Amino acid sequence: MIESLLQRYSALSSRERRIALVGAIGAALLLVLAVVLPLRRSVHAVEQRVERKRDDLVWLRSMAPQLAGLQSSAPPPLHESLVVLIDRTARQSGLEHALAGSQPSGNGALSVHLEQASFDALVTWLAQLRDSYGVRVDSAVVDVGNKVGTVNASLVLAH
Repeated sequence: MIESLLQRYSALSSRERRIALVGAIGAALLLVLAVVLPLRRSVHAVEQRVERKRDDLVWLRSMAPQLAGLQSSAPPPLHESLVVLIDRTARQSGLEHALAGSQPSGNGALSVHLEQASFDALVTWLAQLRDSYGVRVDSAVVDVGNKVGTVNASLVLAH
């Protein structure tokens, strides 16, 4: 097959040979630009991603003992209803004026609405609920309040 191509090439005039040679070089360049370079970029991107994943895995393995320690320090079970706990802790956190209402939601969760609550007090209160009582925020919608540093929030809290 190569011999037949070489015979055809040698049978061409010198002008046709130059055109064929330029065409072959152009096809090779097009092949490199269209296939090899994008493939090389993709391989490089995948190699970087694998390296980041390896770094993440090393970090996660180094954090495993600390995470295992957190599991053993789980908050104690609630001895009062979620409604009472939320009301009591909100008052202790200075959010009694912002507590606009609460109502039971599905699966033992509680929907709580706060208006013009201090953002800092809200975040501190939610952290206390999580750390001390194991209450989690299932969903939250937080909007900017009328005053600087205040927010309106609708939360779904569950134990």
